[in-house]
Amino acid sequence: MSTRLCALAASVALLTALAVPAASAGPGAAGGTGGTGSTGGTGGPGAADSGAPTVNLATNPGFELPSPNLTDWGSVPGWNCTGGPAEAAVTTTAAHSGTSALTVTPANADSIGECAQTVAVQPDTTYTASAWVRGNFVHLGATGTGHDVAPAWTETTSGGWQRLTTRFTTGPNARSIRLYVHGWYQQGPFSVDDVRVDGPAPAPAVAAGSIPTTDKVVFFTVDDGWQRTPEAERFIADHHLPITAFPLPMPAGTDPDFSKRVTAVPGSSVQDHSVSHSDLSKLPLEQQQVEICDARDTMTRLFGTAPVVFRPPLFTWNTGTLQAAANCGIRTVLTADADFSWGASNIWHPGLLQPGDVVLMHWTDNLAADLPRALAAAEAAGLKPAGLVDHLH
Repeated sequence: MSTRLCALAASVALLTALAVPAASAGPGAAGGTGGTGSTGGTGGPGAADSGAPTVNLATNPGFELPSPNLTDWGSVPGWNCTGGPAEAAVTTTAAHSGTSALTVTPANADSIGECAQTVAVQPDTTYTASAWVRGNFVHLGATGTGHDVAPAWTETTSGGWQRLTTRFTTGPNARSIRLYVHGWYQQGPFSVDDVRVDGPAPAPAVAAGSIPTTDKVVFFTVDDGWQRTPEAERFIADHHLPITAFPLPMPAGTDPDFSKRVTAVPGSSVQDHSVSHSDLSKLPLEQQQVEICDARDTMTRLFGTAPVVFRPPLFTWNTGTLQAAANCGIRTVLTADADFSWGASNIWHPGLLQPGDVVLMHWTDNLAADLPRALAAAEAAGLKPAGLVDHLH
């Protein structure tokens, strides 16, 4: 027996021992002979009495949403797949429902073809994850719940669609979980459709144009990232300026070292600005969630820390934006109350800058001139630039 088949046999034995049969393939299962599932613990505090409505928190659960502009070619919106576009594709035929499903072809014998996404959750709360799958030894599970959770899986769906379901209760410190689907070594392609993570949603993010504080501080924020000049970088370093950067994924991915250098001052951070810089108020919540979550995933991958602040492009947002942001783990949807971009000196309230004001600028070839003007305005008001995230509550 090959090493991979030995691993398969051992995994089957282990999962069978761990799994609870009550959470196996759901109604309508198409001939799965393995069909074992798991429950990740019973309902904890808040699981049954939260009073919040049950919603599907998965991003792009039916693989029907288009990729935003300025995204990586061939990416699956809302999902991160091992091996990238070469390993996973959205098909338009033989879906479980709608017109599309995800089909994953493991790239080689050493790959199980995993696709995953981060889902924001509430602590001490019970959730149910499910997906319709087709193929051999397909797995559905969650990590980061705060408790050990064995995946739901099926040995085979016999060519049809089968529903996998698993239930878990989050720990007291869990704010997000990692939902995953994957096949197994040398078991061929598999398909996934109609993914669900059912449970109460996180509370909507808070909209703000400034940060409430009695400290004599102001916050410098810089958007987009298309034009990166050594003069602006040098000014930031020489004046030890904490900068909150809101780059788009494409320019950030083109030169991530620049963003790392200009946010090296303590208190600096890289946050979320969407994928395509579109007017999100014109998009349904589901597409807004893809825009925010995909940008979050890129920033996390590039810079090692998940964003907690979202800057809506064009400063346009609606109630759907606040919920979509929360579903991506964002706490604050932040605009600004002063604009010093492109030679401007606009303060959108009477008088000088005030404690907690957020100043908008952009990564342009004029930023090296905008920064000293903003710094002079802060000094005239007796304020110092400070780290924005450090002042969030």
